[in-house]
Amino acid sequence: MKGNLTLDAHATVGKVDPRLFGSFIEHVGRAVYHGIYQPDHPSADADGFRQDVIDLVKHLQVPIIRYPGGNFVSGFNWEDSVGPKDQRPRRLDLAWRSVETNQFGLHEFEAWAKKVNADTMMAVNLGTRGIDAARNLIEYTNFPRGTYYSDLRRQNGADQPFNIKTWCLGNEMDGPWQIGHKDATDYGKLANETSKALKWVDSSIETVACGSSALDMPTFGQWENTVLNIAYDNVDYLSLHRYYGNRDDDTPNYLAQNLDFDDFISGVVAMCDAIKARRHNKKQINLSMDEWNVWYHSNQQDDETAPWQEHPHLLEDIYNFEDAILVGSLLITLLKHADRVKIACLAQLVNVIAPIMTDDNGKAWAQSIFYPFMQASTMGRGTVLTPITSAETYSTKEFHTVSYLDSIGVLNDAGNQVTVFAVNKSLDTPMQLHVDAGTFDFKQVTGATQFAGYAPKQTAQDAAMHIAPNTKYTLDAPGLTIELPPLSWNTVQIAV
Repeated sequence: MKGNLTLDAHATVGKVDPRLFGSFIEHVGRAVYHGIYQPDHPSADADGFRQDVIDLVKHLQVPIIRYPGGNFVSGFNWEDSVGPKDQRPRRLDLAWRSVETNQFGLHEFEAWAKKVNADTMMAVNLGTRGIDAARNLIEYTNFPRGTYYSDLRRQNGADQPFNIKTWCLGNEMDGPWQIGHKDATDYGKLANETSKALKWVDSSIETVACGSSALDMPTFGQWENTVLNIAYDNVDYLSLHRYYGNRDDDTPNYLAQNLDFDDFISGVVAMCDAIKARRHNKKQINLSMDEWNVWYHSNQQDDETAPWQEHPHLLEDIYNFEDAILVGSLLITLLKHADRVKIACLAQLVNVIAPIMTDDNGKAWAQSIFYPFMQASTMGRGTVLTPITSAETYSTKEFHTVSYLDSIGVLNDAGNQVTVFAVNKSLDTPMQLHVDAGTFDFKQVTGATQFAGYAPKQTAQDAAMHIAPNTKYTLDAPGLTIELPPLSWNTVQIAV
């Protein structure tokens, strides 16, 4: 089977915002407790943070992490999570029917984020709270000194401001499962006024308004139109959330779900631009895909988990190889939209639908989805080249025309190397991918890898998976040909 990718230095999608490779930590399950924070673990440092987890997170080079939710934030009183730990209240978390001890809070997260070289994307509670709590929070985190909340931060041990620059205006407020669920008009008004107040405290920040939490929400489209008509002038991004699963055990159809992802993004971009045109506004609203991943393996276990525990095992999907291949295609899709998707958060980072898992008394380990995300994050910074691809296609119950090939190229910031990412979706046939150099001068291959050779349902437990070199390539003017194994995620780096 043959495939083709044509690249042109003069045809570009846009510059990659590093935040495209963000992630997410929510107070749910073992994401925080026994995930990033476990003072009694052998690997814990002086702050109680698991060093084995820190080491794995650093491999991903995650530039920004959304916190503290998610559904959790709609019932979160931020004041509970600061000050002396022995004075912090235990609370019922209604979102996940758990007990929150508040032994890990804002200061602890900021300290941990610095250790993994990540910025914070702070979410504010627009469910049970609103403008007042939000303005007090940003005064606490971002104002230097001399006011009640800034001096309270200093009293609690942080003399310098946290300087959080990206703020989420609530979470999934279109969803009836959300504490404080609102209709689009009520949410739009609250988001608009909250964003104004936050920016009056710190004019350097950016804010993210909630878009539809899924493509199949009954209010999809109407929600975006109403919220942006109200808040367009005072927000910077609109959020999107999307999760996928293979509940019918139909692998070819499952691997085509990136087409749905692409349609979702394109549709929301069109809505934003229609409102911009109607308002005769020069400002462009960009997108924040601040929750995306595979999520379905743990659903039954979650339904059977007893409520009101501390850090119960929740949302602990154990990912297999076909999940990693789909995640690779979703990453390529995000890069294809790098001109408008500026922030994206793989949800989540540790234990909860995550690339990293921990054993309570053992080691942290990397799941299958860790590997394509790591390579996209570390190799995918720069300028995305407009992809022109061709390959054989197949059809499924949901998608009429599915290419076996997903591929894209990224030119690094120095302008001297192109990285090609490619997925072969065929379960049994290798693909000879020809990369047409176009206006580039391909000088030499500086690296080529493949993530391949595993059964679709195989997992990465017991360190069973790794990235391998790919030596099956040739430079053949005017380009390069490389063999993509069946069911594979591939990279090739080319000096230009």
